[in-house]
Amino acid sequence: MAQVNGETETVVRRLRDGMAGGVLSFPLTSFHEDGSLDPDGFRTHVAAQTATAPGAIFPACGTGEFFSLDEDEYRQVVTIAVEEAAGRVPVVAGVGYGWAQAARFARIAEEAGADALLVLPHYLVAAPQDGLVAQLEQLATRTRLPLIAYQRGQVAYTASSLRRIAGIPGVIGLKDGHSDLDRLQRLTLAAPEGFLFFNGASTAEIQARAYATVGVPAYSSAVHAFAPELANAFFAALRDGDDKTIEKLLREFYVPFVELRDRVPGYAVSLVKAAARLRGRPVGPVRAPLTDPTAADLADLTALLTTGLDLVGAAL
Repeated sequence: MAQVNGETETVVRRLRDGMAGGVLSFPLTSFHEDGSLDPDGFRTHVAAQTATAPGAIFPACGTGEFFSLDEDEYRQVVTIAVEEAAGRVPVVAGVGYGWAQAARFARIAEEAGADALLVLPHYLVAAPQDGLVAQLEQLATRTRLPLIAYQRGQVAYTASSLRRIAGIPGVIGLKDGHSDLDRLQRLTLAAPEGFLFFNGASTAEIQARAYATVGVPAYSSAVHAFAPELANAFFAALRDGDDKTIEKLLREFYVPFVELRDRVPGYAVSLVKAAARLRGRPVGPVRAPLTDPTAADLADLTALLTTGLDLVGAAL
């Protein structure tokens, strides 16, 4: 990893400590029924998230429907997250699209007090490795905040490119959403000492043990947004090597949840929001082009969530 300044070194240390102590939380963005932003609902939601000891808070990312936020809404979301985290956990804001637009969001996040940025996959086009590296180089020169690259969809780094991005001042880590463990092992071996890696697979708990075997134990948890009791119980079991509990939670909750999630495109967010609403969280509906679950799927979700919470002694 390129030489870092004191502020970046502090962020890296706080993230590493947080990753060792809890899941990475990706809060939902709250909307009113008419689709407008609900700042008060979001504040309540983030306050509840930070009270359950996550390793870090990642507002305005994929689960937070970054793609649907305008710049003013984004500013409100990141500002509220920073205020509610109150320095207790790092706040890593999502940025995306091309580097020019990402830089606009980066400036907003910096002004709002975020600690770092998660660079979401760029918009639409496929790109060669040189272009993927250049995207981060361009953004890194336009923000003082540390950057975590996110490989998913059309973004997939080679080991050679990983060494290049790790040498960009300010680039501190990689979140992986491809679940290609052969490629990921090559990346972890190519990375310099101190470079951070995160498991960013959808419903990451399903593959958490496999990721840990290639040196990536830290993971994001969408389940934490609606059932921190379940997310934290799974994290504790993984940390303690409690395979019996892990397999019980996987078999009776996580695998059925993934099967329900896979019924409809976009349910990776829509189901999470619906589950949060079932628990009284003021998160509201999803914005188009996502759609809320059908009545039948919502009934199945209610039954599954009841079962999952019962596994950890909690109630709907």
